[in-house]
Amino acid sequence: MRVDVAILGAGASGLTCAAACAARGRATLVIDHGERPARKVLASGGGRSNITNTDVGPADYVCANPHFVKSALARFGPGDLLESLAAAGVATDVEDGGKVFCRDGAKSAVRFLVGRAEAAGAKTLLGTAVLDVRREGGGFTVATSAGPVDCAALVLALGGRSWPALGASGLGHDLARRLGLGVTALRPGLAPLLAGPQDLELCRELAGVSLPVAVSGPCDLAGDLLFTHKGVSGPAVLDASLFWREGRTLFLDFLPGIDVEAALAESGRQEVRNILARRLPRRLAAALCARLGVAGPAAGLAAAARRQLAATLRAFPFAPAGTAGWAKAEVTLGGVDTAAVSSKTMEASAVPGLYVVGELLDVTGRLGGFNLHWAFASGLAAGQAA
Repeated sequence: MRVDVAILGAGASGLTCAAACAARGRATLVIDHGERPARKVLASGGGRSNITNTDVGPADYVCANPHFVKSALARFGPGDLLESLAAAGVATDVEDGGKVFCRDGAKSAVRFLVGRAEAAGAKTLLGTAVLDVRREGGGFTVATSAGPVDCAALVLALGGRSWPALGASGLGHDLARRLGLGVTALRPGLAPLLAGPQDLELCRELAGVSLPVAVSGPCDLAGDLLFTHKGVSGPAVLDASLFWREGRTLFLDFLPGIDVEAALAESGRQEVRNILARRLPRRLAAALCARLGVAGPAAGLAAAARRQLAATLRAFPFAPAGTAGWAKAEVTLGGVDTAAVSSKTMEASAVPGLYVVGELLDVTGRLGGFNLHWAFASGLAAGQAA
């Protein structure tokens, strides 16, 4: 089989790229080993598809080159995507933090992606394993379980290693390396954090408790935290995992915006744990008082003790033992080195005709629709050039 453009991966970035390529009159083929397209999209947002965010910007992404994402994002913003969705009859809702969800669930997002590609004339080959890729003359040959495919342009849209239960693997990075591209160190991203020995018992005791916190240390962010039997999770923790590195300590503010010292000083004979329980989940208030050795009425605390308690509640140290790993990660940190890729077209500088898009690149977004938006923006950028 011979085509103009072969796209490996039928996810959000690959299907977006396919629609743009085919719309330009390019004979386009999408190849994926899965029996169904866009499986990660189906699972995103708890099956509701958090498809974008109303406030997407370069600062929402982690990349060795923070300027790399600017061009693609400037040319395709959330407004452009929402306009396309509305034109296709896909209703959306905006929720807290600017998160945009598909009103009728993730299946409507997949129908949108597949429908655009098919309407433009792109062909899709599902249930077909990619075995190898090699440069052949001025183009490429893709060895697949259905036979070889020759193409003038090749797009790698295979995603990262996160969500292996949905078929994710390291194939995309392996193929990139075989074709001469550099790949930065890979780590699980947007993943729960495991407690170290000093905090494990506390987390087990508080499993199921959630509350809004502010996180500092290697990052400054805010959101909900959830205690689990193994550590901590929740939106704030998943975002923090993008910045945390082994050996670093996170500092948790359990009462952001509250003057704890003043509250204690004004509470007279009230028990400290009861004062805190009016502002924190009761189990957490009791556990923190026990952990810090605080008991009795607030009036019994010396000024220094009040200051120490307030300081600890504002910056409770949590030193993770690690992340929960690839099985629990939503994205892959690291990827194909963007230093060797055009930020305008996603084409590899040293390998003409080779394009890399989506999660396979060293670009990782925060929780809240940013990674799916990058899939659209980078896929479109490549589709307008491949």
